[in-house]
Amino acid sequence: LAEPPVRRVGIFGGTHGNELSGVLLVRHWQENGAEIQRPGMEVKPFLTNPRAVEKCTRYVDCDLNRVFDPDSLGRPVVEDIPYEVRRAQEINHIFGPKGSDDAYDLIFDLHNTTSNMGGTLILENSRDDFTIQMVHYIKKALAPGRCPALLIEHPSLKYATTRSVAKHPVGKYEN
Repeated sequence: LAEPPVRRVGIFGGTHGNELSGVLLVRHWQENGAEIQRPGMEVKPFLTNPRAVEKCTRYVDCDLNRVFDPDSLGRPVVEDIPYEVRRAQEINHIFGPKGSDDAYDLIFDLHNTTSNMGGTLILENSRDDFTIQMVHYIKKALAPGRCPALLIEHPSLKYATTRSVAKHPVGKYEN
């Protein structure tokens, strides 16, 4: 069964406010996105956690990359709701709703790490043929050097990450 073409792509930076590579790229592409635009596609660079970026800290109240679970996304918005939970709900509204046909097709979530792992792609589903083929393409065509792919099929993380809003989530880590 053929899948519909990928038409909407989100590029996230700043999920963790102290990981500046993605922040700088997103800001660059927000000012001049010509290099990421493609005919027939919408590519949206997006700063995910602006308050944490402003403070240059991982997060303000809680890790944004852990609150895209159903409980957090469905939580009533009250005055004392953690900032990142409220932000997750906003991101889900813009790029989702998660699990729906209206969700963005693909989200690249750009991170930094202090681990000596080089550029690494993170996948969350070994049965997502599109993502596997895309990672294969990236590894062969765009990153002929060392570019490991890490599969994380952990039930609690798989559905709670920022990128999990999309039909095809991919994380990119760089040290």
